[in-house]
Amino acid sequence: MTHPRMYTDDDFGLAELREICFSLPEVVEKEAHGHPSFRTKKMFAIYGGMTKGAGSLNHPFSVLVKMPPAGIRVAQSDARFFTPAYYGPSGWVGLDLTVEPLDWELVRDLVTDSYRATAPRSFVARLEG
Repeated sequence: MTHPRMYTDDDFGLAELREICFSLPEVVEKEAHGHPSFRTKKMFAIYGGMTKGAGSLNHPFSVLVKMPPAGIRVAQSDARFFTPAYYGPSGWVGLDLTVEPLDWELVRDLVTDSYRATAPRSFVARLEG
């Protein structure tokens, strides 16, 4: 089943996210469930997400990243973060890019940490090298 496209190329923050992701070794972009996703062998960042449940909220201008449990606990106390539907139980969090203050260095750090957690060791070694 194909999903409808849930973004446009000029959406807020997408160009900046692409720049961050493509600065990492061997990254490709693929559309997944209607959203841009960034991956090597596995996904490490997704643009756009939503929460799950009766009070679901759509976060079209957000980035989803994989985080360790300690990072998830810290993120839960910050209003800019949310637990994304479908991905949340697997250790992913969402950062809403429209909630102030927007810190692109934080976005870069989160994306890079997610990359390190999911990319093959040889790619991570090139990043560190």
